[in-house]
Amino acid sequence: MPRAFFFALSGLAGCLMLAIAVPAGGRTAADYPLRIQVLDVNWHSHYNQNRVLDFVDGEGRANLFENKEPRGFDFGYTCNERFRGSMGYETYMARWKKPGRELEILVPVMGKPGVGDACVLKVDMKDTVYFKHNGMTGEEPAAVLKDWMEKHQYDPEHGKNDPVMPPQAPSGPNPQQ
Repeated sequence: MPRAFFFALSGLAGCLMLAIAVPAGGRTAADYPLRIQVLDVNWHSHYNQNRVLDFVDGEGRANLFENKEPRGFDFGYTCNERFRGSMGYETYMARWKKPGRELEILVPVMGKPGVGDACVLKVDMKDTVYFKHNGMTGEEPAAVLKDWMEKHQYDPEHGKNDPVMPPQAPSGPNPQQ
């Protein structure tokens, strides 16, 4: 009896481990060394006859962080899931599928932490980067963003996802006088 219980418990544990590993498709963060910040994205959802989401297509603008160099790009895509623009400084994990032409990103699946859907973006790389200001998207030289990244120790490729604000000089009279 104890042996049967042990084998049943082992089988259940094995099934649970497979259930966790299979949806991830064997993908790891190491497989996606690049980071992209999506500034603008729009999509059109397509449903099958059962009113279930079939696929989503759309376009947008984003910045790629590769080898500590920022670069803007426009993109078009057709994916299984919708994905949203980056909030604040958050980024999506990415890798080149076809260098300079197609990036594969990992889109998190709601309610399933650690699991992501791969989505391929067809890209048109720019020499500039994009930025948001008052809800509007603009372009600036990549050197401006790179300088900002160095000054604020922002490097999403290496886990530095939140910029460090440099100390500001005190203003007004010195309280210790």
